[in-house]
Amino acid sequence: MNTDRIAIIGAGLSGLYAAYLLEQKGIRDYVLIEARDAPGGRIASFPAPGFTGDDPETKPEPVNGFDLGPTWFWPDLQPQLGRLIECLGLERFQQHETGDMMVERPAAGSAMRVPGHVNFPTSMRLVGGMGALIELLRQRLDAPRMLTGEVVRRMRCDGQQVELDTEDAGGRVTRWRVEHALVALPPRLAEATIEFSPALPQDLARQWRATATWMAAHAKYIAIYDSPFWRQQGLSGEARSALGPLVEIHDASMPGGGAALFGFFGLPAQLRQCVPEALLRQHCRSQLVRLFGAQASACKADFIKDWSREPFTATSADLVSDPGHARAPASMVEEAPWSGRMTGIASEWSPQFPGYVAGAIEAASLGVQALPRFLRRRG
Repeated sequence: MNTDRIAIIGAGLSGLYAAYLLEQKGIRDYVLIEARDAPGGRIASFPAPGFTGDDPETKPEPVNGFDLGPTWFWPDLQPQLGRLIECLGLERFQQHETGDMMVERPAAGSAMRVPGHVNFPTSMRLVGGMGALIELLRQRLDAPRMLTGEVVRRMRCDGQQVELDTEDAGGRVTRWRVEHALVALPPRLAEATIEFSPALPQDLARQWRATATWMAAHAKYIAIYDSPFWRQQGLSGEARSALGPLVEIHDASMPGGGAALFGFFGLPAQLRQCVPEALLRQHCRSQLVRLFGAQASACKADFIKDWSREPFTATSADLVSDPGHARAPASMVEEAPWSGRMTGIASEWSPQFPGYVAGAIEAASLGVQALPRFLRRRG
């Protein structure tokens, strides 16, 4: 039996930030448990072509990370996230929006070029992608405190402690005993994949089950080029399409790094899963040629990230549910024996920004602040 004061379940942004906050408070007897082989959760960056990342001498520079998960943040609206990015020394830049945009409409013939627009407040991005934020937080943690490739299968509570059973890829089960669990999994995923004993109160379980996981129904396509040729044509790289398969396209280039376009699929998750990925990529490349011309066919690499296929992100309910930002459910169990022993801290539990990157920071902060008094006294 392994013992710690706190278990953090999930090493996405909220889990990593919760661990970061605990260490700042001098609390280091925690364990951070991640089912995937690497931290990051729904934040994923695609490295520049030609780099595997395995050899330190050929590791890609941060400027060459392209986001397959969340991309933007808005520091004017999300000051807590903005302060963290500044504190960590991460470089940010404005989303490129200069130039005209392309539009595809049914029965309109060829794509139309229309005046572009600049969003307000300004959409910001990180040099190196959101993965740079994950990497810097990971570097600031006590490495042995984080376990990867361990899936939490069961949680039991007797009112005084919580026991967790984790399982690795080989089926080996490890048991942990802690005073408090911070659940950094999306509510729906936690309710569907963890066996709670005693069971969660029915009303709370319904809330968690009804909370759509942000990005779980989404898929993104990215194409990487030698240069942002569309800018030379006076185009912003932005497009809207009613024909698809991509319905919304943006410039994903990095300043001083690689050039790229990315788009969101309009096809429902259930339909996407019936189409081979190679065929989807072919249709995406054809669409970029329709919108931006023959040069769009010369991509160096392209990639699809379908979050609905991620077992540690999506459940079957996410394939058919509303993919929008859900209202935050209750993050704590009021009834014994779970009362005071478990707190939800994933982005969906954020009161202000559920589902957003800023929501992960807010929910983790609130969860750490709400830890029982005896943890604060001993810390």
